[in-house]
Amino acid sequence: MTASENPASAAPARLIVILGPTASGKSALAIELAKRLNGEILVCDSTQVYRHFDIGTAKVAPVGAHISRDPAGARVTDVPAPSHSVKTGQQEIPHHLVDLVEPDEIFTAGDYRRHALLALDDLRRRSKLPILAAGTGLYLRALLEGLADAPTRSEELRNRLRLSAKQHGATHLHKILARLDPASAARIAPRDTQKIIRAIEMRILAKKPVAEIFSAGRPDSPDDDRRKVRSNALEGYAITKIGLAPPRPALYARIDARVNEMLAAGWLDEVRTLDSSGVRDKARENVRIAPDAKPFQFIGYSDLRAHLEGRIPLAAAIANIQQSTRRFAKRQLTWFRREPDVHWLNAFGDADETLAAALDLIAARSSS
Repeated sequence: MTASENPASAAPARLIVILGPTASGKSALAIELAKRLNGEILVCDSTQVYRHFDIGTAKVAPVGAHISRDPAGARVTDVPAPSHSVKTGQQEIPHHLVDLVEPDEIFTAGDYRRHALLALDDLRRRSKLPILAAGTGLYLRALLEGLADAPTRSEELRNRLRLSAKQHGATHLHKILARLDPASAARIAPRDTQKIIRAIEMRILAKKPVAEIFSAGRPDSPDDDRRKVRSNALEGYAITKIGLAPPRPALYARIDARVNEMLAAGWLDEVRTLDSSGVRDKARENVRIAPDAKPFQFIGYSDLRAHLEGRIPLAAAIANIQQSTRRFAKRQLTWFRREPDVHWLNAFGDADETLAAALDLIAARSSS
């Protein structure tokens, strides 16, 4: 058991959480806070855990450097930067929990929690303030509240489902899930094979819907005095949550502009390379990424592949990406609005007044 789960007599450490929709400036605010508060950044993003998919997932690359890692998984400066570095960069602030697995590997919220707890323990030993930049609500919930008692994986069942998907297609599995667990089928894309297989597996092994599994031990509302706390909830931290909610029209305009910036930075070339010539894996061997690998289902990648295959014009692909990203941002806000104890700031994270307000909030919490 880690110190993060069982702090014993240790005094609570501080943990800052910056949450909000895509393009709201979470990384920019997290970096500025880290520079001023002796902090390091924990990335909480389900797309950025996969290697090689960089531009479309908005990874923050080190300025003037490739991405390499220390044993704890932090990004550190290495050699001259690749052309895909489209942001202002990490500014010498280590970023953890990025590029953890290859595109064909399964990665769950439980996996994220295990990596995050190790990173938290590492930062605590080095007296660094952890600043969590959270865009994936499920991963944040897994870390802070713990996980439900979900059934463990059954490789035998998974192999049978994978064979069925290979023979009949992912949409066949989605139809099976729709019969077993309509609610799960409604929230999972028909071609998201990994999620479909896991949902079917959980439904069969636990003998109840996935939503019922994950609702166990959760409060009916944030204000419920009878709320139950899971036995594996994060302990030993005084948590300050800061939410970014810039005006919707401005956020959507920034989303549209960022898609164009990503394309100008070489996103289309990245997809072409990933789809055709393969990449070097962690063993430094050249491997071909499977066409149905999960990262190819991330926003934008499927649209750009469709363009490269001649199925849609580039302008249509760009419009689809912008619309999908705007809808995703709306879903993120809906999720995060249910998160308790969030101090909401109605501005972008890179605004001077946002940084000042965040520092004031953190100072007030530290002195209370």
